[in-house]
Amino acid sequence: MLDQELIEKAAAARDKAYVPYSKFGVGAAVSTENSQVFTGCNIENASYGLTNCAERTAVFKAVSFGEKNINEIAVTADTPGPVAPCGACRQVLSEFLRPDARVILANLKGDINVTTMAALLPGAFEAEDMNNE
Repeated sequence: MLDQELIEKAAAARDKAYVPYSKFGVGAAVSTENSQVFTGCNIENASYGLTNCAERTAVFKAVSFGEKNINEIAVTADTPGPVAPCGACRQVLSEFLRPDARVILANLKGDINVTTMAALLPGAFEAEDMNNE
């Protein structure tokens, strides 16, 4: 899928964001190895800790449909520069994206920064880090 197409899907998801408190809508779109696209928006809660970010919403939707291998993600928001995922989202993304997977960061003005999962979260905590003996 072309970067611009994935960004457009993320922007459309952003329009569905439930952000009555922060007014900061974010949209995300993930493309899986089976060429499926899943979108997500951020969904706030009066108890901020229960808010779910757009990136995690998109990933959780993909996984709930059996798609566990995500090739790339696009994230967009109305920010001065390309928006970046929070730390919690970076850790969740690292569970389902290969280190070399593309991460497309964008804003509504058309600014784009393309990076990789490894660059976004170096030293991610992984399953291999757990002692399962």
